[in-house]
Amino acid sequence: MSLETMKIIKVFVTLGSLNFDRVVKFYDRLFEISPHIQIPHQYAEFDLPGLRLGIFHPKAADSPEFSQSARSGMSLCVEVENLEASIDRLSELGYPPPGEISIASHGREIYAYDPDGNRLILHEEMRR
Repeated sequence: MSLETMKIIKVFVTLGSLNFDRVVKFYDRLFEISPHIQIPHQYAEFDLPGLRLGIFHPKAADSPEFSQSARSGMSLCVEVENLEASIDRLSELGYPPPGEISIASHGREIYAYDPDGNRLILHEEMRR
């Protein structure tokens, strides 16, 4: 008996949040677009350049997995045109990056966090 090949249709990132409405509002304001799919208090999906981002409210039985103490190594990397303007935008939203801009081999970046503490890496490509 042979195994069938897994046929991938799409891959996208989802964030489970117990603070669903607050997190959806944060990304709506950060990206300045509304979700293209939205089921109130349950699911929202943003169609971004190069990424689909889904946000869902976990079922009650799964809530401990999504508590503040359950940290993930996942980072949402967002390449931006102007790092300073993006930092200003996060600050306007009430979520200023806690650290300083760092220089990496691929450009400049800074860590920030959404209302649930998920790490965002804002990245500006090194201009040549």
